[in-house]
Amino acid sequence: MFGWLGWKQGLPLWWSYRLNAKLKQDVENIFEGIAETRVQVLKDWTSEQWRHLERLKEQMESADSQSRSSNSEESDIGTDALHRLFSATYARATDVTELILLDGQGIVVYSTHSPHVGREYGAGSLLSAGLDYSRGEKGEGRKCLFGPYGDPMTLETGSRSSPFHDKMTLLFIQPIFKNGAWSGALCARVPNDVIGDLIQRESGHVYPDSGDNYIFMAKPGLNRDIAPGIALSRSRFEDRTFTHGENLKDGVTTDWGMVTVKEHTELELMFTDPATGQLHPGVANTIRNGSNLFVEFPGYSDYRHIPVIGKGVTFQLPHCPDVWGMMCEGDLEEVYRIRGIALRQLRPHALLVGILGIAGAALVYLIASQASPLATGLCALAMNLLFGAWASGAVHRRTNRRIVEPIREISRFIRINAEGEGDLTQRLDTKTFDNDESRELAKWINNMIDSMEGIMLKVKLAAEDVSSSQQLLSESTLTTAASTERVSGKVHDMIRSIRRQLKDIDVAKDVADEMRQTLHMLEEKASQQITVAQGEVGRIGDKMSEISVRVADTNKTIRVFLDTANEIRGVLNVIEEISAQTNLLALNAAIEAARVGEHGRGFAVVAQEIRKLADMTRQSTEEVHGFVEKITNNAQEAYESITEGTKVVSEGTELVAAATETLGDAKADDSLKTQVIDEVVVLMEKVATVSIENRTISTEVEGRMQELLADIVGVRHTSDNVEAITAFMQQLVGQFRLTETGKR
Repeated sequence: MFGWLGWKQGLPLWWSYRLNAKLKQDVENIFEGIAETRVQVLKDWTSEQWRHLERLKEQMESADSQSRSSNSEESDIGTDALHRLFSATYARATDVTELILLDGQGIVVYSTHSPHVGREYGAGSLLSAGLDYSRGEKGEGRKCLFGPYGDPMTLETGSRSSPFHDKMTLLFIQPIFKNGAWSGALCARVPNDVIGDLIQRESGHVYPDSGDNYIFMAKPGLNRDIAPGIALSRSRFEDRTFTHGENLKDGVTTDWGMVTVKEHTELELMFTDPATGQLHPGVANTIRNGSNLFVEFPGYSDYRHIPVIGKGVTFQLPHCPDVWGMMCEGDLEEVYRIRGIALRQLRPHALLVGILGIAGAALVYLIASQASPLATGLCALAMNLLFGAWASGAVHRRTNRRIVEPIREISRFIRINAEGEGDLTQRLDTKTFDNDESRELAKWINNMIDSMEGIMLKVKLAAEDVSSSQQLLSESTLTTAASTERVSGKVHDMIRSIRRQLKDIDVAKDVADEMRQTLHMLEEKASQQITVAQGEVGRIGDKMSEISVRVADTNKTIRVFLDTANEIRGVLNVIEEISAQTNLLALNAAIEAARVGEHGRGFAVVAQEIRKLADMTRQSTEEVHGFVEKITNNAQEAYESITEGTKVVSEGTELVAAATETLGDAKADDSLKTQVIDEVVVLMEKVATVSIENRTISTEVEGRMQELLADIVGVRHTSDNVEAITAFMQQLVGQFRLTETGKR
């Protein structure tokens, strides 16, 4: 019946559970709500940290783009700009203790904690696993929530929002890629104790004596050296004392040994049952099933071997490769120790009724033995009235002290906050209330005020953020308005220039049209003249052909004449030979005549005359040779001149043919020129059409610029309205007293 507890420890717990069995549904809802809201708080908080980094990355990219556009050479964002952007983000992200910028080699090039600059995180370093995961595969980077892991640098940076602080760290890694290649990462360091504060909310804890919300590893994806069931968050009992006087630093005593931690809960404590050495059922079933709810007697044994009940759930935070689990537990004894007001009031009433019944019966017995029935009745009446009045007064005083006063205190506390001037730093002291519905009501009111304070703190921070953003918006609006006015002036100048250009284009179109008509006329005249020239050249070609024929005939005649002259030269050579023979014969005859004396004188005279005739023949032949030589030379020169003339006539014929072809090409070129001019005119017509569209567009641009100027004025008015609303929001928040430190 009492299970693993045994009857000695189990009987009182069983009795408490039976008395409050009707609360089982409420208890289930409580633990379901705690688990759901805590998981949602963690996810919302994680998303908020990612938004800080995403905004910072966008601002860096914008600043880098502006830096590149203002310089012809490639340049990076300056240190001053980095300092300004990082400082603004650091001020908004109140849980972040350090913002880090790593380059492509893993070297810290900027950090809000200046001693960290220059440190390199290469292979095998504390961050290597997270950075490798963030680089992704195939050049596709991915965000990574890395941790928890121990980092001494977290101790150096100090705490900002958590009352606890040690070296356990969560690191948000935002990859930076340029041109598809890894170029570094933006990182945000957060002490791991922050997530413990988020899920604990000490001041609003539902079960302050025992209840604990803690995170453990359910399924490691990146941190494979962390086994399932190992704690990932600080326990609220690490530095605090249990109701029975022990804590995890000094050690929690069990029958199977002592449960203790040396430095911190995270990574040192595994949630096992000391009796079995195995993961205790709540954690084991949560890992196995993904969810586990158990609120019945006898509960299950936790790592202290104490009966607990609660809700376990697994979840995965945005961009965290690991699956975590969370247990929301409470000691079975505390959850079901409630004794309701009705039961508390029943006890004294039953006691008074019993006392009055016994006292009345005894008194009536004594009086009835000595007095008349009438006297006995009157005495009994007086006694009942007297004891009734006393009992009513006692019940009234008890009711006033145990019920009315606690309700008045709760009412007073609610009224102070309901009037809008509340002190949200105050809480009801649940120890001053009886362990009944009034204490439960006080606990939930504390929980509600705690939630309200958290919301108001966020509203206050948001109002401050909006206020600072509004100031930047106002300054930016003024700058934008001035820039817009300058741009508007430039746009107006540009539009005027465009309109002048459009007018010039219209004029150019008209001139091109006139040029086309003029060229058409010139083309027609040139075509006619070329046709006439082609006819004349044709006739010249014909004449050149005739001349060529005549020259050829003359050349033949001169060739015949040369041949005849050569024949005459041959005849003259024969005559010269005959003359020489005659002269020789005459000489021989003269010699013979002289030898015979007187008888030969007659013959000598004849020989003398023959010699004279031979000399005359020779002289005549020589003169004829001279004439023939001159005729031959002149004929040769004529032949050569006629030959050159033939070449000239041939060249003239070729020139005539070339002229004819050139005139044809010129006519074709004129047609091509006309075609080109037509195309230019068509193009000018298209340009004119575009110019008409540009007129419309320029008018629209001018109108848009006027609208933009009006919008800028509207933005300035809206900025002023935002400033007023922000001031009003801050005034409303200022009506409540809040925890100024912002620590949870």
